[in-house]
Order: sequence, then structure tokens, then C-alpha cells
Amino acid sequence: MSGALLLVEALNGLQLGVLLFLIAAGLTLVFGVLNLVNLAHGTQYMLGAYLAVTFAAWTGSFAAGLVLAALGALAIGFVLEALVLGALLERSHLDQVLATYGLILLLEEAAKTIWGAAPLSLPVPALLAGTVRLTDELTYPAYRLFLLGGGLSVAVLLWALIERTRTGMRLRAGASNAAMLDALGVDTRRLFGLVLAFGAMLAGFAGAMAAPIVSVEPGMGGSVLILAFVVIVLGGTGSVRGAFVGALLVGMTDTFGRFLLAELLRSALGASAARQAGPALASMLIYLLMAVVLAFRPQGLLPASGRA
Repeated sequence: MSGALLLVEALNGLQLGVLLFLIAAGLTLVFGVLNLVNLAHGTQYMLGAYLAVTFAAWTGSFAAGLVLAALGALAIGFVLEALVLGALLERSHLDQVLATYGLILLLEEAAKTIWGAAPLSLPVPALLAGTVRLTDELTYPAYRLFLLGGGLSVAVLLWALIERTRTGMRLRAGASNAAMLDALGVDTRRLFGLVLAFGAMLAGFAGAMAAPIVSVEPGMGGSVLILAFVVIVLGGTGSVRGAFVGALLVGMTDTFGRFLLAELLRSALGASAARQAGPALASMLIYLLMAVVLAFRPQGLLPASGRA
């Protein structure tokens, strides 16, 4: 097993981790600050991918498609907050689960009606279509490095927003004790609406960034939503730092699990069977990791202040 191959797998794990972070960051804020179980968060990732495909085709520019997709996801977030999600804040978790599951069905059918059921794709921009030489023996796709760098940049900006601004201070306070924040005179209704819309924008941006390397189709948000909830459990509810650490753990566990388990099983099962069994066992490793963390740290690795 060469060092170059391990480096490639590490980059793949980091890339998956930052993509999951973009999805989970908004979800952990929504769940941690608003106590809202939003199962439709994955469909906002899906809509971001569809919007990126549409706007890139209309404008002829990948960059313009990316920006417009993020803004479109933000607008959709505000609409959903005003029409559905805002009314669920005072309802039970069961009501929230049922209502947001209904949103999943509605939005996926809307996507089929508008874009069709056939998978779509977004071409990688010409500037990022090649590879980058990392060592004398190793090259890596330029777009995947762009995705990694873009995700890390958003993570830094989000950290600055949460830790260094007044709005971020209110979000941290809301994650710790929303009732006290309301008693201090903060317009929590407006703040909560911003959180919902901003979370939708992050998920949509993640979908737009992923569109060139995944199949854009209805239902594509289901699998990432499950992983995003795992990330939240690992990192701690309401904690953006925890979401980042949890996302990297999930990304690395999934990537190295697939690779290493396939290598270990190759001699016993054969190459074809090992390639099939490796991903399935790697998925089990993610949930095993979550179980271990829950056993020793039920509140997560880095819970929001006041939740430890």
C-alpha cells in the first residue's frame, strides 16, 4: 500500500467531510437553536444541485450558477420558513417529523415535475477540468481540490460569523437557552427565521458544489441527510465546531473504511466480492463509531456551551 494511495484516500475523506459539514452545519443550528427536526433539509441539498444545473445552463457560467443556486436556496428557505417551518416551532417533534416528511414528498415530486425523473449532470468548468500534480507520482482532480478548498473557506467564514459577530453570539445563546434569549428582548422569531433560511442556503450551496461529481436526481438528499444527523450526534447538538469535527470523522471513516476493508477482504473473498462488501461494512463502521461516542459522550464530542 503506497503513501500516494493513502494521500488520495485522505483527500477523498476530507472532501466528503467538508461537504457533509456544509449540510450538517445548518442542520445542527436549526436543531440546536430552534429544536426543530427538519427532515426536509436533505431536499434543500437536492434543490441546490438542481438550481446550479439550471442557472449554469442559463448563464453559461459555472460561477454564476453556483452563486445563484446559493441565493435561490436562501430564498426557498425563507419561503418554507414563512409557509411551513415557522409554524412548526411550537409543535411536538412528532408533528415536525410528519410535516417535514410531507415536505420531502412535495419537493421531490416538484423536482420531478420541473426537471424530470432522469438524472442530470453539471459539467465541471473548463478551468477545473484537469488534474493537479501533488507529487512526482500523484495527480488529483482539480475540481475536487476546489471543492475541498471552497468547503474549508466556508467553514472558516461560518466560524467567524458564529464566534466573532453579535448575530453569532445570539445564535450561541439561543443554542444554550433560547427562552432566556427571548426574555432579554431579542427578536427570536426573526432570528429563528434567519437560521432556517441560512441553513437552507448552506445545504443548497453544498448541493451546488457537489453537482459536478454526483448524479443530480430526486431523492439524492436522503442519504446525505442520514449522514448529517450522524455528524450532529457525533459533534454535539447546536455546535458548529462539533459539526466540523464530526463531519471529518464520518468522511475519513467512510473513505478509509471502504478502501481498507476492501483490501483486507480481497484475499478471502476475491476482488469483485471485496469491492461489494467493503462499502457495506464501511457504512456499518460509521454507525459503530456513533454508538461508541454515544456510550462515552452522550452529549457529543463538542456540544454547544450549556449542553455539556
